[in-house]
Amino acid sequence: MKLKHVLAGFLPDPRGHDGLALAELLAEQAGARLTVATILPPPWTTPGPGKADESAWRSYLMEQVEVGFEQARQRLGERAEYVSHFHRGSGRGLVEVARASDADVVVIGSGPRGAKGRISLGSTADQLLHASPVPVLLTPKGYAEHPPGRIERLTVAYRRAPTCDAALTVAATGATTLAVPLRLVTLVVGTGRAKIEQRMMDGLRAQAMTDLEKAASGRRPEVAVETVEGRNVALAMGQTDWLEGELIILASSDSGPLRRVFLGDTSVKIIRAAPRPVLVLTRQPLSSRQTVTK
Repeated sequence: MKLKHVLAGFLPDPRGHDGLALAELLAEQAGARLTVATILPPPWTTPGPGKADESAWRSYLMEQVEVGFEQARQRLGERAEYVSHFHRGSGRGLVEVARASDADVVVIGSGPRGAKGRISLGSTADQLLHASPVPVLLTPKGYAEHPPGRIERLTVAYRRAPTCDAALTVAATGATTLAVPLRLVTLVVGTGRAKIEQRMMDGLRAQAMTDLEKAASGRRPEVAVETVEGRNVALAMGQTDWLEGELIILASSDSGPLRRVFLGDTSVKIIRAAPRPVLVLTRQPLSSRQTVTK
């Protein structure tokens, strides 16, 4: 996972500042270049009665951009580059900026809904999570109010699958770059009510630990492993400790296109339950090391 160029999608509102705080932290710790981007709606091309002409509308939009960038500069000064881009969709606009600027990760705040300390998937995230050619880092609501001093650990949500093994290799590179430990956590989800299901859960738990130990074996840096369980994803995720400076890493779905971000149902549930930022990786080609033996 390259971390040489961090792209922050920004609007001058609390959600924009949440993403900006995380982007700043990541760029500083990785020694990366930082770009702050605002996506604007395209100007009208056919002025009509009651509408400003294209030039006036464009001027108004750019004035608003500068007001927003001034807020970002109060935090970052000239340590970042500031760019604006016109597109009807903010997420698709960030995809275009990421491609044009050769960014390695796109950082955004939470959607407008959702609880404080959690991630809500709005339209910007939805567009990025179906089209981004680089990993997408999602920031919980309210993150900028009390950001950690540094990123402290990377935790990969792991299951035995080719995409997760590829994600582990990518995450290990990121852990080395950031000089932080790496952990694998597998969620074991079930009601546990009936005896037959409890026996099934015991088997799943044992198999999960076997898979984790196999995945972690011989890795550098060394990888900690853990299984957590609950009646649903949210309860399972509450059964482990999360450091203030934790980043949770998700692999893209096996069915998604190569070199793109693409989420499955369980990944969406993890994002919504996550108490820390979530980095969603693009689907990687498999090497011989990453091939899962059945």
